[in-house]
Amino acid sequence: MSEPIVTVDNVSLTLGELRRSMPDNLAPQDSVAMAEDYISRWVRTKLMLRQAEINLSAEEKDVEKLLEDYRTSLLVHLYQQKILEQKHSPLVTSREIEEYYLQMKDNFNLQESIIQGVFIKVPKNAPNQDQLRRWYRSTDAEDLINLEAYSFQYARNYEQFIENWVPFSRINSYLPEPILNEERFLRWSRHHETSDDDFNYYLAIHEYELPGDTAPVKYVEERLKAILLNKKRIEFIQQLGQDLYEEALREKIVNFHK
Repeated sequence: MSEPIVTVDNVSLTLGELRRSMPDNLAPQDSVAMAEDYISRWVRTKLMLRQAEINLSAEEKDVEKLLEDYRTSLLVHLYQQKILEQKHSPLVTSREIEEYYLQMKDNFNLQESIIQGVFIKVPKNAPNQDQLRRWYRSTDAEDLINLEAYSFQYARNYEQFIENWVPFSRINSYLPEPILNEERFLRWSRHHETSDDDFNYYLAIHEYELPGDTAPVKYVEERLKAILLNKKRIEFIQQLGQDLYEEALREKIVNFHK
């Protein structure tokens, strides 16, 4: 197993080392391809190392401090992650989200128009579209139930986002001819009906916000939650460091010398 396969200067890759690097139960053709790739990468790495040894100064090649710094950072990070998993509860309440939003709302201006409403695309030959026109314009609970039942049976595309905000551009892309002046349309229209050769399209706008407006809290809720979670993790790690420091002073693990 110590039989060399390839040598670069005085360093050899042996058959045993190659076999230990290979996964078990490979098909023969896969085994050959993987072995060739491993050998090629091994040779290239050794050649690059050889050039580094030749061309770098002794000071540049002194990597002990870099390795120690990396080891320190890695171990500290691993410990912090372990303690976070064991003791940190990653919970953000609705009240915390609301409070942070009120403090920082000027930083959450919209970059695009968003809407709440209903969109339906149905075949032209679908029945009872006079009723559909009444239902999709309504906010009455019974009408919305009828709309959903109808859409489940006949609609090619149905989206109900009365309580959620969605980008207007996404809904606009569903139309056979997209609405070009978004701001004018949203300011002056609440319903839009159009068609192509095969389908009728119905859009109801219940609420809208324009670019530059402050984003509704619900639209940025996930972003707010991510920000607060990260803030809590940082605060937890900082407190962990402070607690360790104070404990070390009490236990005389740390001693300052005059």
